[in-house]
Amino acid sequence: MKKTFLLVLIFNAFILCSAQEKPFAEDIKKFQNYDKVNAPQKDIILFIGSSTFTIWGDETRKDFNNDKIVNRAFGGSTLLDVIGYEKEIIYAYQPKKIVIYCGENDIANEFPKVEGEEVFKRFKKLYQDIRLKFPTIPVVYMSMKPSPSRWEMRAKMIDANQRIEKYLKKQSNSHFVNIWNKLLDESGKPNASLYLEDQLHLNKIGYEILTKELYPYVNNRN
Repeated sequence: MKKTFLLVLIFNAFILCSAQEKPFAEDIKKFQNYDKVNAPQKDIILFIGSSTFTIWGDETRKDFNNDKIVNRAFGGSTLLDVIGYEKEIIYAYQPKKIVIYCGENDIANEFPKVEGEEVFKRFKKLYQDIRLKFPTIPVVYMSMKPSPSRWEMRAKMIDANQRIEKYLKKQSNSHFVNIWNKLLDESGKPNASLYLEDQLHLNKIGYEILTKELYPYVNNRN
């Protein structure tokens, strides 16, 4: 009877721990398990953020013709999620450059409550944390994109983009890459032909545009 009771306690404790596991923990474990077998090089170019980078995956190396790229973006993440996993996806590496795409989900997940200013504050926190660990390396932020399925959120995204751009202009060795207008059609709306059927994520042609815009920042010597 005591043995059965003990087993029940252990099982319940296991269930409780599993239920309390942080969001995206499995994604982070996959990165860590991969790194155990394939130790990252020094001086990598680290991609972090949400699904726009996640979907790009290892194709980033091919598209930028750069085998130093390590992609540690995890789909669905917000800036708060990235901040929560800084130790695992940023500090665990020795990057010579960090490229960020994140913020869209911060707005989408809390729409219409969250404001552009709040998203900016979250980005600023992430940026300052990076600077404490890596004071001098280049940091590149790619602006939020104008997805057709999130077009009603555009005012908040534009506001956040503008605040982040203004802030980064005052920081050393930091760059804001504005891809917003590059993904619009002649009428000023999102170009649906650049997106997958979900009208949220980019297709191959869309990624070709991102590659062109980011290429100078990813592959320059700084």
